[in-house]
Amino acid sequence: MHARVRGTDAPCSRCQSTSARVHGRYLRRLSDAAVSGTRVVIELLVRRFRCLNDACPAVTFAEQVTGLTSPHARYTPLMRGTLTSIALALAGRAGSRLAVALGAPAAKDTLLRLLRAFPEEPVGQVRVLGVDDFALRKGDSYATVLVDLERRRPVDVLPGRDADPLATWLLDHPEVEIICRDRAGAYAEGARTGAPQAVQVADAWHLWKNVGEAVEKTVAAHYTCVRAVFEKPPVPEPTTAPTGDDGPLAASIGTLDVCGRERRLVVRTRERFALVQDLLHEGASLESICHRLQLDRSTVRRFARATSIDELLVKTINRSTILDAHRPHLHQRWNEGCHDTAQLHREITALGFTGGIQTVRRYLRNFTPSAPTPAPRPAPRPRRVVRWIMTNPGNLPDADALSLKEIRVGCPELDAVTDHVRDFAEMMRDLRGDQLPQWMERVEQDPLPALHSLVNGLRRDQDAVVAGLSSPWSSGQVEGQNTRVKLLKRAGYGRANFDLLRKRILHRT
Repeated sequence: MHARVRGTDAPCSRCQSTSARVHGRYLRRLSDAAVSGTRVVIELLVRRFRCLNDACPAVTFAEQVTGLTSPHARYTPLMRGTLTSIALALAGRAGSRLAVALGAPAAKDTLLRLLRAFPEEPVGQVRVLGVDDFALRKGDSYATVLVDLERRRPVDVLPGRDADPLATWLLDHPEVEIICRDRAGAYAEGARTGAPQAVQVADAWHLWKNVGEAVEKTVAAHYTCVRAVFEKPPVPEPTTAPTGDDGPLAASIGTLDVCGRERRLVVRTRERFALVQDLLHEGASLESICHRLQLDRSTVRRFARATSIDELLVKTINRSTILDAHRPHLHQRWNEGCHDTAQLHREITALGFTGGIQTVRRYLRNFTPSAPTPAPRPAPRPRRVVRWIMTNPGNLPDADALSLKEIRVGCPELDAVTDHVRDFAEMMRDLRGDQLPQWMERVEQDPLPALHSLVNGLRRDQDAVVAGLSSPWSSGQVEGQNTRVKLLKRAGYGRANFDLLRKRILHRT
């Protein structure tokens, strides 16, 4: 498409004085929005005028067409808006491929440049603010997203997850009245420093997650009670089994291999637990223990926080084997009088068993031909027990409710935990945060170390926890924004710089 301006004069771009004295002409090519998928290019004949204002620093200037041109641009405003929308939605390479398909070809670098140049929207008045972190590089670098919970949109993204950037942002926005956050100490400190007038609300979902973690530790510590309820070993433990003061799991059948020897993993776990605990009693720091034992810091921390060897062995003794699915068949055939190991191995192989005959022989070694051997009832996994405890009793299937009832009868500690969890759930559901002090006092009356640790943490942040259990506001919207952030990160293959990712988070197409 060929075009030219019909007017005889034009205003100077610097001083705005009008001039009709033409200095020269040149041809300018502008890409416009496609028509029916066909690319449109406007070839505009542009005149260059001489500025007649002696005080103006510009000697000459090029005429501009309102709504069609802008200085140095190769796109019309309509085309620029189209490409910017594509960049906001898809960024670089993917956006470039879509632009070609739409008849508006643009390089990926052009789209990224348009995206970075896109103006930011004003934050406006934020009364209820949601705060949460997300990983730029997991385990390495993080950022903080701020969400206006009333308007349901992100308002800013801060580098890092420390207290200072949040405090600085809050000082610039004194209108904030409510801050919804997780229980991270840095955000609590930043909120206190930057907005002391605001009410801090600990997110209810994170509180429930903390309760679940405490319940899981308690179930791990008392898992022998669960096994005692569900599993009835066919024979007593061999007399050569190790004994000691390491806890009830030290003599459990789950810590031994099929030959009656203690598993190597169990021996190593017990030795490391003893070493870490001894060094802690001597006053050693976690870092020095890591160097001395050549262990990862997370491993040493797990051994240091464990109250007994039971918490560390619960996953070890509950590991599944390739024989688990075929144990009922072996017990049934044994009780029917079939004691031929080779025959039993052939039968379960036909049922899908992939192990060797020696595995079956070792398992049957302690069976007594003259006595019936009832098939063991497998104990539920610890996390399954946790799910039973954490689920609303009205939503539990009858079979799961019956199993939980058996566990509560067999273990007073898990019975008490179940009552405390249900009280907490009722308090959270009915927004009765004022009952939190009484709940914590009841928890401290029972011998439940994991829940005691939870209570100590709640006390350090009690005002925010009470507000979280009493207020309808939560960080649910912020978690949803974090899910969207993960999508944007993956769409950029994790290579987007902070400024580019920030633009895409704040601006929705």
